[in-house]
Amino acid sequence: MNIQASRFGSESGPSDQPPQGGGNPLGVQAGQPGEGDGPSIVQHYLRIAQRWRWLILGSIAACVALGLVATLLMTPQYTATATIEISREGSQVTNFEGVEREVSISDQEFYQTQYGLLRARTLAERVAGQLGLIDNPEFFASYGVEGGDDPAFALDNGRYTAQGRQDRQRIAGEILLANISVAPARLSRLVDISFTGPDPAFAARVSNSWAENFIQSNLERKVQATSYGREQLQAQLADYKERLDESQRQLVTYASSEEIINLPAQPGADGRTQERSIVADDLAALNAALTEATADRIQAEARARQAGGGSSSTESLSNPAINNLREKRADLAGQYELLMVRFEPGYPQARALQSQIDELDRAIAREEARVSGSLQGDYRAALEREQTLQARVNRLKADYLDLRRRSIQYNIYQQEVDTNRALYDGLLQRFKEIGVAGGVGVNNVSIIDPADVPQAPSSPNLLMNVLLSLIVGAGIGAALAFLLEQIDEAITDPTEVRRKLGLPLLGTIPTVAEGRPDEALLDRKSSLVDAYLAAFTNLGFTTEHGVPRSFAVTSTRPAEGKSTSSLALATTLARAGKSVILVDGDMRSPSVHQLGGVDHDRGLSNFLAGDDEIETMTFPMTHLGFTAMSAGPIPPNAAELLTGNRLDLLMRRLLEMYDHVVIDSPPVMGLADAPLIATHVEGVLYVVESHNIRAGLVKNAIGRLNSANIRIFGALLTKFEAKKSAYGYSYGYEYGYSYGKEDEGKSGKAKA
Repeated sequence: MNIQASRFGSESGPSDQPPQGGGNPLGVQAGQPGEGDGPSIVQHYLRIAQRWRWLILGSIAACVALGLVATLLMTPQYTATATIEISREGSQVTNFEGVEREVSISDQEFYQTQYGLLRARTLAERVAGQLGLIDNPEFFASYGVEGGDDPAFALDNGRYTAQGRQDRQRIAGEILLANISVAPARLSRLVDISFTGPDPAFAARVSNSWAENFIQSNLERKVQATSYGREQLQAQLADYKERLDESQRQLVTYASSEEIINLPAQPGADGRTQERSIVADDLAALNAALTEATADRIQAEARARQAGGGSSSTESLSNPAINNLREKRADLAGQYELLMVRFEPGYPQARALQSQIDELDRAIAREEARVSGSLQGDYRAALEREQTLQARVNRLKADYLDLRRRSIQYNIYQQEVDTNRALYDGLLQRFKEIGVAGGVGVNNVSIIDPADVPQAPSSPNLLMNVLLSLIVGAGIGAALAFLLEQIDEAITDPTEVRRKLGLPLLGTIPTVAEGRPDEALLDRKSSLVDAYLAAFTNLGFTTEHGVPRSFAVTSTRPAEGKSTSSLALATTLARAGKSVILVDGDMRSPSVHQLGGVDHDRGLSNFLAGDDEIETMTFPMTHLGFTAMSAGPIPPNAAELLTGNRLDLLMRRLLEMYDHVVIDSPPVMGLADAPLIATHVEGVLYVVESHNIRAGLVKNAIGRLNSANIRIFGALLTKFEAKKSAYGYSYGYEYGYSYGKEDEGKSGKAKA
């Protein structure tokens, strides 16, 4: 206290005029949550859960109880499972390209179709018919189907009549479909077919029958598709056979009329056999002969030209007769040259030799002429043959061009014949394959594991139901808690003062046990004194000169703790060494005089009515250390007294006599007193009762003060119970107000 007294004793003096405006420089109280230090979203939901924990726990308990009761009352259900394998296609024993087919992404469409067929209504009705469920009253009774007035379930000697069999079959199929499940195994071709029912043996029979009937229906669909395909192909074969015959007749007729004669040829590189015409063959043969004749003519011409050179020609040099003659001439010439060495040309023997040589020269010339004539004859024969062949080739070319012109339409008819033949052959081959495949009957669905009779029920699962009940109960409880939290406008936590009201929090005042507030203030170690001391400390930061010289304490409605707060703040100021007067400004419901043990015959109302004897209107609060002024006699209309200038005169005189003036103001809502009083003080300290007043009502009251341009220093949150607020524990309110009490009690016991 001495520290606080020295601190506030050095502060500047009061201002004659109270400041106007709603501004507030106050920071948030140290150690308490402020606007910027509010809880995170997780803490916010934890606070809601802790506040409504009993509601959430009750919801969980109720749901768990309901879950237990429902589980115990449920009829045990048994699940039997049969596993089948669905291949993309059956083994194609007639397909020579391969037996197995590679799986691709597009096969998903096939498998989804198969899963849909496993859940088909027709399959369910087929199973119901095979198991005899359509005419079984016990089956319908076990699944809660009561016939009533339905003629389909009319009994005749304990049996159903035949008239409603179709309706019963439909209903039986719906019952089976409602209890069957098809579960494909991931990344495999296996499918589990499970049936759930109250009878384990019946569940196994249904699962196995479902798998068997699916296989049979699959085979029947293939047979039906094969039969339909054969009929369609047979009709198409007849149609294409007629087209082929017609096109062939048209081709033969045109070839006869145009005299187009083609011969069969060997198959080509593409395996196709093409016809060839006689003209083409003749032209090819004559063209080859012409080429050969031309070569012969060129060769004969070359030999004839060489023969024109005389003895230098190749033919002359290679002729044996000419060569013999030349050899004889050479011998005679040699002999002649020897004679000339010794004799003259006129020598008889020399003339005889010269005569023989001349005869041989004439023989050689005759022989060379004969050879040259033979070569010229060969050349002329070759040339004539070449010219003859050339003429025939030219005629055949004209004939071939004419044939090509006439073969255009022929080729069109021929292509039509080829096309019709190819279509007919393809359909015929397909027709044969369908016939063979239909006879083989290979199925692509097989049973891997038949269903066994289950030994233990699959439901109800007690642990799972309890866990589900816990989750549902927690969800319902959380939803209710969140809904109530949104509906509840009560201010339960200190952090909500700034967030909901826009006011800084000066202090959080805990609720106290029953008794007079002045008696609680006498215990300086009580939590109430500690709380108001913290509020008093924060109040010192609201103005530049410290604690306001004059301020009013008001609230939204009565009984929120404003009178106790006024008394406590006046007591705290007095203990800080200040001279303080507490004025009871509530002239409608006065209460300060009761704490002083006096009556209110003289007080504020007397001064406002014109009486200037202030000393007779005050009384000392000796046990708390300050002076108080009662409200005085209750006037007929307190607001009229407050509208004059007497209250302003009173405030000036009191501030001359005391360091601080604290006014216990009336509530704001419904009255004009509080705004009138607040205009004559520096500001207002607003009291908000926690857990018991709606924030909207408080905001309306604060709005009235703001509209009158009244300065509000901050708010006091009174009657706070930390146990009702999760933030009370999180931010240490409970710990702060009880700090040292427990240790002191333990210490006292130890000393005792």
